[in-house]
Amino acid sequence: MDYKKKLEELILTVIRENGSDLHLGAGVVPIIRVAGELVFLRKHSLLTEEDVKGILGEILGKEKLAKFIENQEMDFSYDFRGEARLRGNAFFQKGMISVAFRLVPKVKTLEELNLPPIIGEFARKKQGFFLVVGPVGQGKSTTLSAMVNLINNEEARHIVTIEDPIEYVYTPNKAIINQREVGIDTKDFHTALKSVFREDVNVIMIGEMRTAETISTAVTAAETGHLVLSTLHTNNASQTIDRIIDSFPGDQQDQIRSELASSLIGIFSQRLVPRITGGLIPAYELLINNNAVANLIREKRTKEIDVIIETGMESGMIDLNHSLMELVRAGEITVENAHQFSLNPKGLERIL
Repeated sequence: MDYKKKLEELILTVIRENGSDLHLGAGVVPIIRVAGELVFLRKHSLLTEEDVKGILGEILGKEKLAKFIENQEMDFSYDFRGEARLRGNAFFQKGMISVAFRLVPKVKTLEELNLPPIIGEFARKKQGFFLVVGPVGQGKSTTLSAMVNLINNEEARHIVTIEDPIEYVYTPNKAIINQREVGIDTKDFHTALKSVFREDVNVIMIGEMRTAETISTAVTAAETGHLVLSTLHTNNASQTIDRIIDSFPGDQQDQIRSELASSLIGIFSQRLVPRITGGLIPAYELLINNNAVANLIREKRTKEIDVIIETGMESGMIDLNHSLMELVRAGEITVENAHQFSLNPKGLERIL
């Protein structure tokens, strides 16, 4: 088999079908994900272990392939003809190699992504800590890319991204943009984040908050005059705050509460919901940190934050149920899908 040709054929299929993901594994046909649903490419023959290894070798090269086999899992990125980028993860299951690819689309604007204009206001802030949260595959990185590119197109600022791996590639416009990939350009997130203090940086984008060390340094960066953008795999704003605080030992939690209360500017939680006309559209929750929210964080009353969001629409906050309700009323999504994606279906039922 011509592995390079096979890889290109499969990537072109994902692009042509407006897919988001590609899965390869021994003993099955290639599989793509389109609008959230898995589609088996039955016109293709079953892949063998040798096929999957050969395709992966075209991407990684001999040295990285050997390292993957030794470590048994690896994140990577792949540039396809300069036309598309893919984020990948290779892993073993039942002793055999499998690969999952995520197609990284071109950087889009907030408007093109159907996101609220208020997100642009956070991108224009000079300092503070802003998080985009949600489960895996809900567009967090895509939202951050739109924010970074908005800054790039509007302001002369120095932006440093720390990613594992690099996903969206930016063309500098008004800004300086330096993109650092963990494992290639830096040892780890925390090491790269510490070094930005010596790099005359204005905006720091961290691909994912993985450790308490990284969170602590990010909060410090936000407190010392930087705009820090990042993601967490959490469901909503209140859970995000609890997750951050709980990642620290008990004797440090009061301090991080105080620092977070003063540095946080907002938390945006999003879900990609199937659209009636096809494709996906975001539903979201937005917490804006004000005096009331900051006090709840300091006083260990994060459970009350949901009520603040629900009653804070006049100040720009958005709760998920109202976002879903508006999509239903606009004819964008079904009532069934609204209930499926709601974190409080009974509350949604009352307002529909």
